[in-house]
Amino acid sequence: MPKAIKKKSSHKKEIDTEIQVKDSFEGIKKVLEKKQKSLVAYGLIALSAAVVIGGIAVYRFSANDTARQFEYEAYKTYYNMYQRTPLDGQEKAQKALNLFQQAYEKRKSPRVLLFIADAYTELAKYDDALKALDEFTKRFVREESLIPLAYQKMVALQLKKGSKEEALMTLDRISGASGDMLKDFALIQRARMLEQDGKKDDAIVKYKELAEKYPQSPYAEEAKTKFGEKKAG
Repeated sequence: MPKAIKKKSSHKKEIDTEIQVKDSFEGIKKVLEKKQKSLVAYGLIALSAAVVIGGIAVYRFSANDTARQFEYEAYKTYYNMYQRTPLDGQEKAQKALNLFQQAYEKRKSPRVLLFIADAYTELAKYDDALKALDEFTKRFVREESLIPLAYQKMVALQLKKGSKEEALMTLDRISGASGDMLKDFALIQRARMLEQDGKKDDAIVKYKELAEKYPQSPYAEEAKTKFGEKKAG
């Protein structure tokens, strides 16, 4: 008598997918740990990790959830993880961008939009990156923990383009946001810009404010050094 053919369990598929996601999360954590020194502000290490964790580690997704599948593949490409043929430079950024865009078309996710902006930046498409970040600040107003990060990225891009006035306006938005996140970044950036413009006394005021308000900031030593130079002079 022929043996009955056993149907594959969809539950097992979901478990296998979840294991794969968790494995990928562990790999991405290691990538982030290696990049800690290059992250600009003290809060951004945990925040960047949270963005990625939110992207692939927390959820179990089914075979029908195409948005999460695109997102998952995009993270793997962006971080060059589990790739048979790892990509470099612009080729990697372009492939990741395409996947992030497909994920975003299926489901409007704030974390995915931030990665779209990052991919555009790696491709040196600064105007497109700024458009993505502008959309983020308008569409995801309630994402209070991520809005300052979007503003910080905007400042960096605006300065790359030589748009100082726009950068200053964005710094004002960081300063006016609720909470203290990246307020130290806004102060140090404004102080540097004032100093570059030859307005040293105005810059010293900002350095002093930073050193006094945010003594634990990673920028505090730079601010104290600048303020100390003024005292010595």
